[in-house]
Amino acid sequence: MLIKKDLVTGVLGLSLALFVFPVDAQNLTYPSARRGSQIDYYHGVKVADPYRWLEDDVRSSKEVAEWVAAENRITSKYLEAIPQREKILKRLTELWNYEKYSSPMKEGGRYFFLKNDGLQNQDVLYVMDRLGGPARVVIDPNTWSAEGTKALAGLSFSDDGRYAAYGVAEAGSDWQTWRFLEIESGKLLTDQLNWIKETVVAWTKDGKGVFYSRLEQPPPGAEFHAKNLNSRIFYHRLGTPQADDVLVYALPEHPEWTLFGRVTEDGRYLVITIAKGTDEKYRIAVKDLAEPYGMPVDLITEFKNDYTLVGNDGPVLYFRTDLDAPRRRVIAIDLRQPEPKNYQEIIPQAEATLLDVSLVGNLFIASYLNDVKPQVKLFTTEGKFVREVEFPGIGSVSGFHGKRTDVETFYTFSSFATPPSIYQYDLITGKTTLLRRAAVKFNPDDYEVKQVFYRSKDGTRVPMFLAYKKGLVLGGANPTLLYGYGGFNIPMLPRFSVSILTWMELGGVFAMPNLRGGGEYGEAWHRAGTRLRKQNVFDDFIAAAEWLIDNKYTSPQKLAIQGGSNGGLLVGAVMVQRPELFGACLPAVGVMDMLRFHLYTEGRQWIDDYGSADNPEEFRALYAYSPYQNIKEGVSYPATLVTTADTDDRVVPGHSFKFAAALQRAQAGPAPILIRIETRAGHGAGKPTAKRLEEVADLWAFLIKNLKMAGP
Repeated sequence: MLIKKDLVTGVLGLSLALFVFPVDAQNLTYPSARRGSQIDYYHGVKVADPYRWLEDDVRSSKEVAEWVAAENRITSKYLEAIPQREKILKRLTELWNYEKYSSPMKEGGRYFFLKNDGLQNQDVLYVMDRLGGPARVVIDPNTWSAEGTKALAGLSFSDDGRYAAYGVAEAGSDWQTWRFLEIESGKLLTDQLNWIKETVVAWTKDGKGVFYSRLEQPPPGAEFHAKNLNSRIFYHRLGTPQADDVLVYALPEHPEWTLFGRVTEDGRYLVITIAKGTDEKYRIAVKDLAEPYGMPVDLITEFKNDYTLVGNDGPVLYFRTDLDAPRRRVIAIDLRQPEPKNYQEIIPQAEATLLDVSLVGNLFIASYLNDVKPQVKLFTTEGKFVREVEFPGIGSVSGFHGKRTDVETFYTFSSFATPPSIYQYDLITGKTTLLRRAAVKFNPDDYEVKQVFYRSKDGTRVPMFLAYKKGLVLGGANPTLLYGYGGFNIPMLPRFSVSILTWMELGGVFAMPNLRGGGEYGEAWHRAGTRLRKQNVFDDFIAAAEWLIDNKYTSPQKLAIQGGSNGGLLVGAVMVQRPELFGACLPAVGVMDMLRFHLYTEGRQWIDDYGSADNPEEFRALYAYSPYQNIKEGVSYPATLVTTADTDDRVVPGHSFKFAAALQRAQAGPAPILIRIETRAGHGAGKPTAKRLEEVADLWAFLIKNLKMAGP
């Protein structure tokens, strides 16, 4: 996305001389981070970037590696000295130690599911011949590495259930290596697919091969920083080397576009989705697989709307779309007469927001959000309403997948105080059967979950979920954790989390507003929190904090904020805008330099939501809220624990490094500014259980100390 060349030449080397800030009774000291002379000019505006050198890869820069090690030593010493930390870790471990299951997946007449015995670092794939019957292990990622840092990153089964293709991610990286397994014998095939990130591995109907997306191999040493370019779709035939894979579709004139291929359930068509960013606005091409030498034919030629494939009846393709429907609907496009005037509406737009649609048992299963509460409806392929699935209150659901020939499907329901429950749903009768409820060692009846609404700065009505122990006293003294995201059309839903449960056990209130920028109310809600309107997201979050204070749930000195990735940006932005409003801040893997996010890995795709500093108007908006550039010396900032990881190749850790270094230098108050840098971990996916437990224990211990909580 934005491109500005580093003007600093040479590496001066980091002197680990320490300077002392009166930040804490422990007399914390921070590493002296060299301030360079880097200056960039954006549309005539001079912008200093003194910590540019902290963008360098920790694996190749001795200076950055020494700074990281020094910061981690200080943070570890601080956190280990908090007496409640070990008790928190012990209780977290006790709560986390329950059997975790995914909803079953029916493939080739057998049932597959993921299971974690409790404290295993990675989930294990099992198969059973009949529902509820004996299960055996198919893939156990815990055997791949001693420290549990190799994770299962994706699954795709051949239509007959004979083979499983699966992705392997290492140390939290988004890079995946795909392997192939013969399920019955357990034989690992020699096939291996490399240089894959975002992909759909789609089997041909005959089970002889797969279509998949592959990226350009980055230069040696730049695997975790280089832009991800030249997505192409290949066909891989089992038993052949990747070098022999057939190029099926490429757009070399558009190296920044991303391609995905899906094979329709009948095996007839390869439907190619083309994206140029994170927006759900796609072009579509279709290849008829019955014509071996036929070329893909364009179906949708402009990036104007969402066209997400749901299924097909021969040449009639069903899509979820926001064409003339900002809350989405389902349409049919006949490949024999594909002009827009011939599109047929199957399920019209509703008042609720349509999130997902699947085609199972010859029924459309449509999942909606109605004021951020789940609503699932069934329709015939002609669009006739059949029935609605009922749920037991505020929460979130996932699942409802399967094939046209299935007569059953599965889903999982959970909430902040309701552990995951897995259900079987009979598509013919509508009967719901509870298969399994997670046995977490706590009493759900001790907690309350509710939804409230408040007004943002411009008067917009914003929903927020609250969860806490029953009997809460509203006197303004409750430690409260306000969690947010607000971006990329992603809705924030009340799901079960041992981390949140532990926080509530400690006496904390958990609050999660549904900020603009998310997907709770359709495309208009999303757009209201993007580009020149991104400040709306921060205003919504600040208004949530003020509502909690005004309604006596908490007070500024007892209020902490947390968010990760785009939510890390959220925390960084609001804490520099309103530092007096918060007692503690937990920005995780955040996008902190809004003028340079486009330079690394997939950051260029985020222009859809953020805009670009190449555009003068968007630059002014970005520069006005970019966390790193808006830190001011002489300000008393809240206690802050920044978290990131050295192998994060989505939001590269240089964002957090620069933010932490600048914040440590600027801090004028007594609160600590710390950064916790995980090793052999990435943006979050696939992180081993052991690392997750340690990280949450550190976060909650930090809050206990800085919000002055009694603790366990």
